[in-house]
Amino acid sequence: MAPPRGNDIESRGKGLARRSLLAGGAALGLLGAVGCSRVSSSGAKDGGNLLERLRSQGTVRLGIAGEIPFGYIDKNGDFTGEAPEIAKVIFKRLGVDRVQPVPTEFGSLIPGLRSQQFDVVSAGMYINPERCAQVIFSDPDYRMRDAFIVRKGNPKNLHNYDDIAKSKAKMATGTAYAQIGYAEAAGVKQGDMLILPDQLAGLLAVEQGRADVFAGTTVTVHNVVKQRNSQRAEATEPFQAYVDGKPDIGAGGFAFRPEETKLRDAFNKELHKLKKSGELLRIVRPFGFTKEEMTDLTAEELCK
Repeated sequence: MAPPRGNDIESRGKGLARRSLLAGGAALGLLGAVGCSRVSSSGAKDGGNLLERLRSQGTVRLGIAGEIPFGYIDKNGDFTGEAPEIAKVIFKRLGVDRVQPVPTEFGSLIPGLRSQQFDVVSAGMYINPERCAQVIFSDPDYRMRDAFIVRKGNPKNLHNYDDIAKSKAKMATGTAYAQIGYAEAAGVKQGDMLILPDQLAGLLAVEQGRADVFAGTTVTVHNVVKQRNSQRAEATEPFQAYVDGKPDIGAGGFAFRPEETKLRDAFNKELHKLKKSGELLRIVRPFGFTKEEMTDLTAEELCK
């Protein structure tokens, strides 16, 4: 998201780590229950034939890295989240009735997609030029600003990355989070950051005094503070991250293998219908998204 931009295996690529607070055993158990049959698109030409194959088998496998609210297995073992709920609606309209979650590490999403471990990345993945060189994206279904988890009362008065750099506050964030790059651009050294598995670990680090601030997306940060009903920490107001004096846009979408343009284009067509009708906002609102997160940006713009 912010220079220096790494790939998805590194810890500072443009994109959010998508890890669930409730994933793990439940997610893997569900995966084992539904099985995993691969649909090959090797040698695909003229836009690929994956959509036809998915319609034939009736199931699409969605790669997730699990994070409330983007995509996760809930306490009842159900597969849900902002991206999966969009996918359920769109793929049903494309003639594919079932979605199957395939949990993996965030850094393994693009490699897993390219090696056909799943058919689509459904993890709210940020769209940037480096990723666009490896996969093709739908247009984004949301755009997002950042926010912090801080101690109650925000004693160090931290409201953006410049504040962290100037105050020399101890910053925490998640593995492969875009916020690493944003903080580096403001002058915070990555070696001084506390890199944690997810936002829950970040909340605990702030509550326990091991970090002064945890950086993440506004929806993620506000959700975890609210869900945990924290008495020792709070979420700051959303703010825009800047790189080299310019606002850096964080916008996420669905990723497809480069040869499967027919599937991507069909998905995009339905996504645009959801946006135009207002149904997209109705789908994602239960996960904390608002009209402010809706966007008309295109993948083409973000890939440049």
